[in-house]
Amino acid sequence: MSTTLTPPWYKQRWPWLLMLGPAIVVVAGIATLVIAVQTNDPLVNDDYYKRGNEINEDLGRDAAAAQRGLSAQMLFADQGGAVRVLLRQQGSQPLPDTLTLSFQHPTIAGHDVTATLKREGAGSYIGEVKLTVASKHWYVRLQDPADSWRVEGQWTPDKGNGVMLEPAR
Repeated sequence: MSTTLTPPWYKQRWPWLLMLGPAIVVVAGIATLVIAVQTNDPLVNDDYYKRGNEINEDLGRDAAAAQRGLSAQMLFADQGGAVRVLLRQQGSQPLPDTLTLSFQHPTIAGHDVTATLKREGAGSYIGEVKLTVASKHWYVRLQDPADSWRVEGQWTPDKGNGVMLEPAR
């Protein structure tokens, strides 16, 4: 008579293989919890009504830029260096001596960068920008110091070192 001894359950591979799935889920859940607790979510605004009114005011700046026929071309020398902006307008209103150029990260407000550009010639402005992170996409906004108008666009560094900025529609 031959008897085969079955090893105990913990020495077989099937129970361990079956427990591997739930163990991975537990580890992933703990990792997700740690990430959620340690990072700050700056995307949520508490005062929705006030922000809605600010958006309506912002639309007036776009209309003012469209009324003046403003558009601009931004040219980057390299990512994190000199920026040149060529500002065009219809009409003969005086252009300001400085402009504010903002690079806004699509999801993390802490990565936003703002630079002041100085007039170099007729409609030509130059400045220095240090981008803190290498993002694949940026929202670019150009506005005057009085915040009376703005032009904006979307810049993808992989697609070139320049972008056209126009009033939002």
